[in-house]
Amino acid sequence: MSSPPTPARAPSFAEFVALVAVMIALTALSIDVMLVALPDIAASYGVTTANDRQLIITLYMAGFAVGQILSGPLSDRYGRRPVLFVGLVVMAVAALLAALAPSFQLLLAARFLQGLGASAPRVLAVAVVRDRYAGREMSRVMSFAIMIFVVVPVLAPSVGGAVLHLGPWPWIFALMGLGAVATLVWAALRLPETHPPERRVPLSATRLTGIVLEVVRCRRTLGYTVAAGFLFGGVLAYVSSAQQLFVDLYDLGALFPLMFGGVAVVMGVASLVNSRLVMQLGMRRVSHVGLVLYLGVWLLGGVLGFPAQPPLPLLVLMLAAAFFFSGLAMPNCNALAMEPLGHVAGTASSFIGFFTSALAALVGWMVGQAFDGTVRPLLVGFAAVGVSALLAVLQTERWRLALFHTPADGTARG
Repeated sequence: MSSPPTPARAPSFAEFVALVAVMIALTALSIDVMLVALPDIAASYGVTTANDRQLIITLYMAGFAVGQILSGPLSDRYGRRPVLFVGLVVMAVAALLAALAPSFQLLLAARFLQGLGASAPRVLAVAVVRDRYAGREMSRVMSFAIMIFVVVPVLAPSVGGAVLHLGPWPWIFALMGLGAVATLVWAALRLPETHPPERRVPLSATRLTGIVLEVVRCRRTLGYTVAAGFLFGGVLAYVSSAQQLFVDLYDLGALFPLMFGGVAVVMGVASLVNSRLVMQLGMRRVSHVGLVLYLGVWLLGGVLGFPAQPPLPLLVLMLAAAFFFSGLAMPNCNALAMEPLGHVAGTASSFIGFFTSALAALVGWMVGQAFDGTVRPLLVGFAAVGVSALLAVLQTERWRLALFHTPADGTARG
């Protein structure tokens, strides 16, 4: 796999952050833009069980998780750019196959393939940032990128709704394919290779096994990966259930995209806040405070008795608060997990991404499939997610949280 020619001039900091954000945002686009179309897709294929619609999201995430095992090691061997380009091509082709799928089963297969391709831009976004930055600067860059990335779930359902007004639901998959192609062109023209030939390493089972063991044995990497997986699982459970929640239960109809986007925007605000706080307080302290407050929101739901259908304003307030605190914790959990492994950033990003996404897909599927026409399973599920993430961090930090002091983030592997 030969490396394509590298652009002569590197992008500015702002353009680099924007491109990284778009690479990450393709995953959200491939999920959120189609939420409004789930009932139409189900009707087209005669899918009668409402919760089966969630498989369109879950199978995509399963492919996304599996693909990450391949993307990182291949990019460490052949460079970031060629692997990124192959992934974007797979995304575009899979979107076309999904648009033309003659059965629901083949649509799900295309979604799995689409997730497989989407793993490359997501893994390599983290890898190229780690190639260029470390520590708090890395977290700052990721926070800016995630802030831009959150605009996608804010706008995507409305964009999907607009597409449905113009044509049938396969047009939404055509839009996903165009997004992948546009990103491919931008990266080909403007993204330099951040992993030069002298740093590349051959693929071997021994080396890959060694890196997996390094990831698993690194206390900080494993603990914060698990915490990020649970938090991401909570987000995925919400996304996969949102259409049923707001349309079927609260009967919001055409207001669903506005409500969904309003809840999502707080994660963008949290990322902006995090980009400022992390430089002053450090990744540990910001992530720990975010985790504790996230759990506190859902424990409040427990105090209220995990109601079956709380007033909509109260539910939206709880969701917004929880996702704000999750937006403080997740970027720092990811950065803390990656920090000790800069020497194998591509492969490490792959395996960390696989563990995070696989755990998130499992958690999101379990919580989402528990949806019974009421809010209660989601509230209980979110509380369980918060407890699990906090326990993972407590175990990692030897049962001490950085709530009132600011330890150095460091790069130790222990």
